[in-house]
Amino acid sequence: MGQTNVVDITVENFQQVILQQSQEKLVMVDFWAAWCEPCKDLMPMLERIAGEYPNDMILARVDCEQQQEIAAQFGIRNLPTVMLVKDGQPVDGFAGMQTESHIRELLAKYLPQPGDEELQKAAELVQQGDYQSAFPLAKQAVDLSPDNIDARYMYIDCLIETGSIAQAKTELSQIRMVDQDARYQSMMSKVELAEQAAESPELKQLQQEVAQNPDDLQLKIDLAVQLQQAHKADEALELLHTVLLTDLNFGDAKKRMLDMINALADGDPLKSLYRRKVYSLLY
Repeated sequence: MGQTNVVDITVENFQQVILQQSQEKLVMVDFWAAWCEPCKDLMPMLERIAGEYPNDMILARVDCEQQQEIAAQFGIRNLPTVMLVKDGQPVDGFAGMQTESHIRELLAKYLPQPGDEELQKAAELVQQGDYQSAFPLAKQAVDLSPDNIDARYMYIDCLIETGSIAQAKTELSQIRMVDQDARYQSMMSKVELAEQAAESPELKQLQQEVAQNPDDLQLKIDLAVQLQQAHKADEALELLHTVLLTDLNFGDAKKRMLDMINALADGDPLKSLYRRKVYSLLY
């Protein structure tokens, strides 16, 4: 059983595939010839990629020896040449041999990407202001498609809104210059605002008191509560953890810590990290 989305183009089916089917799917047209060595290396690669997108793409092969008319119509000069056709129009392409990763990157602009569905759902939740539920979906979208910049910005937004400011800053610092658009500026501002909120006089006061009275566990719990309210869940958990390490049954530290962990979004790495830390203390 051959691949169903690979066709050889002739004058007879040219119209149907290149003009009509490209209305619904991306058509990757591969111009090749039997005497062309690089063509023989490229073809299996294109067939393999096409095999991964049976519903979204067609690989249309044009044997330039047999179909000189078609090759001339496209103005093909060198072999191999690959053209991407959408809605009856060439939208992209390349000539000569290319690496598989380069070809995939080129196709990614025109094909549905893994994680698109999760991203869509996350976006709907964010619009309702439900960052908690959007978080695991955004994280999944990033895991499925690490290069998808939309997924990355969505994930960073969820990190900020659920209080993982330090992590959001780390993620932002890894965004390449070319991807730093208006969203990047907006996330940077959000981080700044969250940090300013964390610089409130009450919080500063408590931080000083904790520094001066390192053995006062109740002060540390109070500070942790303030930190969590200032969207600094990572620092709050770290602080409560030090309290529990000192005295596992002090005040309501254990309950507060478990509540704080449960309040984190599913998929937040902090959640599993601190869950492990607490369980190792308890058992």
